[in-house]
Amino acid sequence: MNASHSNVTDWGLKHVRIEKDATVLDVGCCGGRTTQKLAAIATEGMVYGVDYANGSVAASRAKNAKLMQMGRVEIEQASVSQLPFPENKFSLVTAVETQYYWPELLKNMREILRVLRPSGTLIIIAESYKNGAYDKLQRPVMKPLRSANLGVDEQRALFSTAGYTAIQIFEERSKGWICVIGKKPVIVSYPTGGPSRKKIACSLTRPPLDLRTDSR
Repeated sequence: MNASHSNVTDWGLKHVRIEKDATVLDVGCCGGRTTQKLAAIATEGMVYGVDYANGSVAASRAKNAKLMQMGRVEIEQASVSQLPFPENKFSLVTAVETQYYWPELLKNMREILRVLRPSGTLIIIAESYKNGAYDKLQRPVMKPLRSANLGVDEQRALFSTAGYTAIQIFEERSKGWICVIGKKPVIVSYPTGGPSRKKIACSLTRPPLDLRTDSR
């Protein structure tokens, strides 16, 4: 898994700027190679990886054993549906070849939004998407897995409905790759006498999006 996804990961990460002191979350860290790549960039920061599967957590911890000993990487078993982190923690969240399997797409996107800092970035990278170069070949494989294989317009609608702004979509058409990026809006603080709670400067109550919420 690490080797097969390495090239698409490198291509996707070129579309975001990762600061040396970034605090990063790798959702669906699987074998741990992406987590390792991120730690090599954020040399003065901290990288966390989560995966719901016992085997993936074990593999990722083995791959990043030295970095974990150095206190630069942490790997936890968790689902994207309930991330074990406080609000506004991460400057960047990555998801490589994993969004297909999220159990509740819109809810899970909002859970990631919760743990992102204001102006923080979510990047989703995949080597298959609806109407991509190899969609017809890959569809028979994806269908039995009940995977949510979204197209460009569906990804844009999902990000927007979940509350992300500055949405960008990149395609490597010759290889059938896609990279989708969105940012968490800046939080607006109201003066004394105004609303007592902070509100995200982008409505999360837009009309519902008709998206599948397949289970793994």
